[in-house]
Amino acid sequence: MSHRLHLLTPDAQYADDAIIERETAGAGFDFDIFREREARRLPDEALAAADGIVVWHEMAIDAAFVERIPRCRIVVRAGVGFDHIDLAVTGRAGIVVCNTPDYGTSEVADHAMALMLALRRALVVYHGELTADPVGAFVTRFDAGRTPLVRRVRGTVLGIVGLGRIGTATALRAKAFGMRVVAYDPYAPAGVEIAVGVERVATLEALLATSDVVSLHCPLTEESRGMIGKAELARMKPDALLINTARGAIVDVPALIGAIERREIAGAGIDVLPVEPPRPDDAIVAAYANLAGSALDGRLLLTPHSAWSSPESAADARRLAVETAVLYLRDGRLRNLVNGEFLTHRRWPG
Repeated sequence: MSHRLHLLTPDAQYADDAIIERETAGAGFDFDIFREREARRLPDEALAAADGIVVWHEMAIDAAFVERIPRCRIVVRAGVGFDHIDLAVTGRAGIVVCNTPDYGTSEVADHAMALMLALRRALVVYHGELTADPVGAFVTRFDAGRTPLVRRVRGTVLGIVGLGRIGTATALRAKAFGMRVVAYDPYAPAGVEIAVGVERVATLEALLATSDVVSLHCPLTEESRGMIGKAELARMKPDALLINTARGAIVDVPALIGAIERREIAGAGIDVLPVEPPRPDDAIVAAYANLAGSALDGRLLLTPHSAWSSPESAADARRLAVETAVLYLRDGRLRNLVNGEFLTHRRWPG
C-alpha cells in the first residue's frame, strides 16, 4: 500500500468519532466523518481525497456528487436499500456500488410482525384508553366497536411481497404464529418457496386477493415504485391489513389513507414514507396529527423508519459496510455488488 487510504462518510448516523469504523479498518486508513444531508455542505478537499464512500440513507449519490469524488473507487451503502444512489452514473464512472444486506434482518422481520400484532391485538387502542382512564378502560375493553381490527391470527393468510432475506425471516415468524403464508416474488429462484415452506403465487393480484395481511419486503425499483396504489388496494380484502417496512415509495400513501377511510381495507402499519422526514403538508402528516377520533384511529400505525434499529443492528451495519469497502480497496475483493450491469470499467489507483 503506497499511501494511506481515505474513507468518507457524508451522513453518519452515529454520535461517536467512527470508533467501530476505525477498529474495523485497522492501520492504513484515515476517516472523514460528516453528518450532512446536502452535498453542498461537504468540503471539496475531503471529497477529492476519498478512496471510498460509506453512505447511509440521507445523502444522494448523484451525478453532481460523483463529479466531486475523482479518486473514489467504491461506494458502500451502510444498509440494504440503495435507491438514493445513481447506479448508472457510478457505473459509468467506474465506481463499484455495494450494499450491506446482512444486517437488521431480524429487526425488520420482528417489526413487521409487531406492526401486524399491534393492530390485530389493538395494543395502541388499549394503551390510549388506559392512559386516558385506567379504570374505565377495563369496563369498555370488550366493546368490539372500539377494537375493530381484533381477530385471531392463527389460520389467517400472510401475503409476502419479496421473498428475500427479510421476507423469508418474516415468513418463518408468521408460520410460528400458525399463519398460512403465500409469497409473490418473480425474481426469487424456483423452489425457494419449498425450502421456506410457503406457497407461491404467480401474480401480485392473486396475493392481494388471497391475503388477510400483506407485508412488503421488496426493494424500491422503477418496477416497484407506486406498486401499491388505488387499484391494488381495491383488490385487497376489506378486513385486510397492509404492512410496509420496505421502502415508502412502493405505496401511494394518499391512496392508502383513502382506502382505510373508505373501509376498502381495514388498516395499515407503515415504517417508511416516500419522503423522509415528511413535508408538513404531506397527507400522512395531516392524517396522523388528527388521528384521535378520526376514521383512521386504531387503524393506522406509523413508526419513523425504525424497523432496522437496535444497538446490535446499528453496530453490524457500521462494521459490515467498512469491511466491504476495506476488502475492495486493500485486497481487490468485491462483495454485495449492486451496480454491476452499469459498470463499464473499474477505477484503480493512480
